[in-house]
Amino acid sequence: MIIRAGVLNRLGVLLAVLSCLSRLSGQETKVSAAELLDSQRGQAEKGDASAQYLLAGRYDSGQGVPQDYSEAARWYRAAAEQGHANAQTNLGRMYYDGRGVKQDYAEAVRWYRKAADQGFADIQCTLGLMYDQGRGVQQDHAEAARWYRKAADQGFAGGQVGLGLMYFTGRGVPQDHAEALRWFRKAAEQGEAIAQFTLGSMYEEGRGVKRDYAEALRWYREAAEQGEAAAQRNLGVMYAEGKGVPQDYAEAALWWRKAAEQGNAVAQSLLGAMYREGKGVPQDYAEAARRWRKAAEQGNASAQYNLGVMYDRGQGVPQDYAEAARWYRKAADQGYADAQYNLGVMYANGRGVKQDYAEAAPWYGKAADQGYASAQFALGQMFDKGQGVTKDYTEAHMWLNLAASRASGADQKVYAEARELVAKKMTAQQIAEAQRRAREWKPKSGESPGARLMK
Repeated sequence: MIIRAGVLNRLGVLLAVLSCLSRLSGQETKVSAAELLDSQRGQAEKGDASAQYLLAGRYDSGQGVPQDYSEAARWYRAAAEQGHANAQTNLGRMYYDGRGVKQDYAEAVRWYRKAADQGFADIQCTLGLMYDQGRGVQQDHAEAARWYRKAADQGFAGGQVGLGLMYFTGRGVPQDHAEALRWFRKAAEQGEAIAQFTLGSMYEEGRGVKRDYAEALRWYREAAEQGEAAAQRNLGVMYAEGKGVPQDYAEAALWWRKAAEQGNAVAQSLLGAMYREGKGVPQDYAEAARRWRKAAEQGNASAQYNLGVMYDRGQGVPQDYAEAARWYRKAADQGYADAQYNLGVMYANGRGVKQDYAEAAPWYGKAADQGYASAQFALGQMFDKGQGVTKDYTEAHMWLNLAASRASGADQKVYAEARELVAKKMTAQQIAEAQRRAREWKPKSGESPGARLMK
């Protein structure tokens, strides 16, 4: 191919110009940025709302000017008062966060409403949340649902989740799990992880839809793969229990580990149990104790109880009854029946604490009230012997009767024999009264014995 000399000359000139422009580009950009700032400021001072909004954004982020939240708020306000919806939104956020202005939720709501009235779906959702929580306005679930619906009808996933939650709980709208499911599905199909997790929970529990473990597993996985810790935790449970998938402890441990790494205390506690039992991971008491300690320090009652057991038995940690009692107490104070019973045992036997029947009896009572058979038996014996309580054969018979009715195997036989020994000391009238009390007894709410915390 032949290129004429004239063409070569023109190409040379063009390349030289491009090279020169390339070397000067940094300087030109700086000049342009300064000129743009001056232009924006000039237009803002003349009352141009768009320029005021852009200038506010500069001060808000520190772009081209020193960051100054007060100045940002001043310019957002100037634009907002002219009806600029983005400025109204950002001014509301500044009042919500207390940046550049004194924190004022009511003022945040006022500006959010102006933007929401212009159809901004994300702010309609935010306004719904403010009414839902009663922040800056009087709590009004019906009004919250109305704003969530406005956002949801525009396809905004956050609004769909909010409206789904209102239907799920019956706040502001009649409770309707099927309708909740419909809105959660819309958000889930947009990739909203919390909606995918909630949808999985509804399929697992059969709320608003026929129970379907395979479908629950699918939605949990969608959310889990996005890093939703609660979904990772529940996906692990599905594998551990073989729901919708072949039982696989190793896979359960894998998902619980992912959730635990994000600080999910329940997953951390469940993983501790896997290490203690050697399911899906090598048995390792020290690692079990370490996992339970992490969850216990986050306030997880199950982990606090299990860490207490480890200190009680000297598994994975040096045996330390005082430390065992300390962790039992933390779980017991949260209503965890296993821990209440064990703490009662510690006081009854003077292990880790000073022996004190009067202190043991109330802890046995708390667990017994929840239907914990061993605690009912222990409490019955205390009433029989008058240890820590006033001797009362009627109360003793009632608790021993309840214990026998809830136990099985060898325990059931022991409890029933203890009841009959007490009956020999009673009149027919006392026995009839004890039996009446046992029939009318109902367990009180609290953490059920050995319950898996799924909070």
